[in-house]
Amino acid sequence: MTWLITGGAGYIGAHVVRSMLAAGEPVVVLDDLSSGLADRLPHEVPLVRGTVLDRATLDRTLAEHEVRGVLHLAARKQPAESVEQPLRYYEENVHGLTVLLEAVVAAGVRRFVFSSSAAVYGSVDVDLVREDTPCVPINPYGETKLAGEWLVRSVGRAHGLDTCCLRYFNVAGAGRPELADVGVYNIIPMFFDAISRGEALRVFGDDYATPDGTCVRDYIHVADLADAHLGAARRLTERTPGGLALTVNVGTGEGVSVREMADLVADVTGRTEPAPLVLPRRAGDPDRVVASASRAREELGWEARHGVRDMVTSAWEGWQRHATAP
Repeated sequence: MTWLITGGAGYIGAHVVRSMLAAGEPVVVLDDLSSGLADRLPHEVPLVRGTVLDRATLDRTLAEHEVRGVLHLAARKQPAESVEQPLRYYEENVHGLTVLLEAVVAAGVRRFVFSSSAAVYGSVDVDLVREDTPCVPINPYGETKLAGEWLVRSVGRAHGLDTCCLRYFNVAGAGRPELADVGVYNIIPMFFDAISRGEALRVFGDDYATPDGTCVRDYIHVADLADAHLGAARRLTERTPGGLALTVNVGTGEGVSVREMADLVADVTGRTEPAPLVLPRRAGDPDRVVASASRAREELGWEARHGVRDMVTSAWEGWQRHATAP
């Protein structure tokens, strides 16, 4: 069977493509290349340039490539931006998902993996976030992901789809240098960008209710995350379709503070000066979010293999490669 990977030319999507191919799973990619890069994809992978808002393109792609399963990664994903542009986030993340699911149901596709986020939990007051922890998102991005989960599960029940919602925690690292994250939106690339400019690393807020006052997050290596998608795809194909609805955290269960991450980045890169600059909090950032990863082991046979230093080291190698590219 062929899997459609939406957003497959993106940072995470390109790693998912590689993981699926390595396991012998045929794929086709749909991406509008607004943030994705076509040269991240192996030459043998078909690339359809378009968005999930384009029903005609979806119908044609699902039919021509005989798609039998979907891995939906395409989405807007910046919490602070979502606070400023909620309409855009609901349009692309929720309405776009609606159009995609309509096409999926019409085409008779019965397996659907949804890229969700730990942002659905919001500000939690637990050491480890379990999948049954109440979801109270604190920004429009998290709201759109939670609404997306509701929609995916509802369509699954109504139309006999097997579904899996993967709640990503903070994604970092690179499986290979050419696949590294080149956008300056997540903490590690933001730190690298500051280092490249000879500027201080910026820490947003040091008055959170955490041991060192900075936000604590669970970081997951992007290659491990890609393998979780493979595990989800395999879990959905090992049974006759109809009725399975999984929700799974993808994290390590280990919390790292922003200050600790800044220290690690300085150590890996050898750039220890100037000292980090503390700025006001960003809108929509919770204090601490760290995953319980036990369900991923039980349901997907998956667990993380890479540590935080691996993430920073591989990301730095990728950053340097892109910085020196002609």
